[in-house]
Amino acid sequence: MRFEEAYEGCQRGRLTQQEAARLLGVCDRTYRRYLLRYEEQGMEGLVDQRLGQVSHRSAPVDEVIALADLYHHRYQGLNAQHFYSWYRRDGGLRSYTWVKKTLSGQGAYTESLRQGSS
Repeated sequence: MRFEEAYEGCQRGRLTQQEAARLLGVCDRTYRRYLLRYEEQGMEGLVDQRLGQVSHRSAPVDEVIALADLYHHRYQGLNAQHFYSWYRRDGGLRSYTWVKKTLSGQGAYTESLRQGSS
């Protein structure tokens, strides 16, 4: 069911707020928040506000590029564990998981790194 249908049902007295919330698959409090935003801003108020925001915890782009360059120019062919140990020795501060996911997302490494073995 769409929010507008649930809202209309509540306005006409066919549904309670609890029933409308249940039909939409949200809790009562969330439905009340949706109501306030809908009444203030219309359908635009229901758009997820988090989608356009960049995480404040994400790494800077230049750090990601530097990691990929380090792998390509000095450590190409190493598996994930070996590359990470050299990355840490060179002063890298990020976690093993971050390094592995970042290189994977960049398409920077070979199958040997993806498997974690040589």
